[in-house]
Amino acid sequence: MNRKSILMAAVLAVAVPSMAQQVNYSVSGTYTGEGKKIYLMDQLTEKALDSMVVAGGKFSFKGTAPKDALMAVRAEGKSWQTPFFNDGTPVAINVNDSTLTGSPLNERLTRYDIESSIPSRAFYEKVSKMTEEQLQAHLEELSEENNKVMTAQIAFANKIFNEERQTLIPLAFAQLYFFDNGLEAYDELVKEKVPFASHPYLKKAKDDIAEMMKQDGSPKMDFIGQQFIDLEMADPDGKMHKISELVGSGKWVLVDFWASWCGPCRAEMPNVLEAYNKYHAKGFEVIGVSFDQKKAAWVKAIQQLQMPWLQISDLKGWNCAAAPVYKIDAIPDNILIDPQGKIVGRGLRGNVLQKKLQKIFGE
Repeated sequence: MNRKSILMAAVLAVAVPSMAQQVNYSVSGTYTGEGKKIYLMDQLTEKALDSMVVAGGKFSFKGTAPKDALMAVRAEGKSWQTPFFNDGTPVAINVNDSTLTGSPLNERLTRYDIESSIPSRAFYEKVSKMTEEQLQAHLEELSEENNKVMTAQIAFANKIFNEERQTLIPLAFAQLYFFDNGLEAYDELVKEKVPFASHPYLKKAKDDIAEMMKQDGSPKMDFIGQQFIDLEMADPDGKMHKISELVGSGKWVLVDFWASWCGPCRAEMPNVLEAYNKYHAKGFEVIGVSFDQKKAAWVKAIQQLQMPWLQISDLKGWNCAAAPVYKIDAIPDNILIDPQGKIVGRGLRGNVLQKKLQKIFGE
């Protein structure tokens, strides 16, 4: 970030003492996994602070850690963790159902954590019982279901950031929040001076998402700064169209890769429609490229989502011609092309898209 030195000094003056303050923790709990290890995790370092073997169905930890550190308890062989903040109030955790007794803050965090995980737990339990042949046979349906789970979790994270903004709880959902709202959301939170702005886990969550985007999207992001590659497919009436029909005519063109069965795609469409209505008269165009296979579902979704822009598809699903051309392995995805035909943005969603267009069109 480009920060004035005096502001940086002020931030550090707040952040350093808060991290230096150590607070005693007392964690006790129950678990039916007799003889299994229980780990006390530091979410910032992703390392175990301590561990012990369950004896008589019980375990306990005592020690010191930074005040308000985000910690968690995890059982051996399990990926699920029960998070809590080290606020000085003892916590008692039932690892069997992930419930917690402690401060009002931590009890609320636990309820949110359990609620947000309901869709994903059910989905992954279902998938874990399927054979490889079953997975392949139901790949499209599972992809749609997984997208719905992700959409629900992202919506829940955004809800938490709105309703619990004056507490530490949003920290536990920060990765999903940055995934949906973009890395710029970190600077906005710091500028707003939310209570958790100087908490080190907030920056870690942002950095984790940045690294994930870098790893997952490095071949994709290589397209930025390059000239677009043309595509030709049919619209719902069977008429062939090319992206180049709009690109290069003095317009900014968003090529939106989506599908009727993609939950996050559908959830994002109102945002794209808002941008289209706001900037279309100023030279902003959208072209939808669908990864559908079923024409009826594609056409129905266009009508349901009220998308007025050009829609094209070769109805080949993941074998869509756009996939190898633009290295698309997940949707929603998009590219923004400037009036000269150069790709200037990719994966623009939510507020990130709105801010990009606001910068281009000046309002």
